[in-house]
Amino acid sequence: MGQQAIEVFRSCIPLFNALSDPARQDIILMLAERESLSVNEIAEQSKLSRPAISHHLKIMRDIQLVKIEQKGTQRYYSLSLIQSVEQLKRLIEIVESECIL
Repeated sequence: MGQQAIEVFRSCIPLFNALSDPARQDIILMLAERESLSVNEIAEQSKLSRPAISHHLKIMRDIQLVKIEQKGTQRYYSLSLIQSVEQLKRLIEIVESECIL
């Protein structure tokens, strides 16, 4: 396997870590159903505490899975998947070209 393939795999680690958590998966699915949600709105639909939800949203924000829009005193979160999808497409391309015989 080439150095480029290794680098692409390594660059996907934060995304895979974020997506591996069931709580974050639930939040992603909630955001997929609605255009945007506040932490309070997510908490109403979750068993998690507001601080736990904020923690998970921070992890997802850090790798650009979600974006924030400030409306007054509220912060609304929405999905921002373009970068992550492009990253996964690149990984698939590398796997297809270098790993499949």
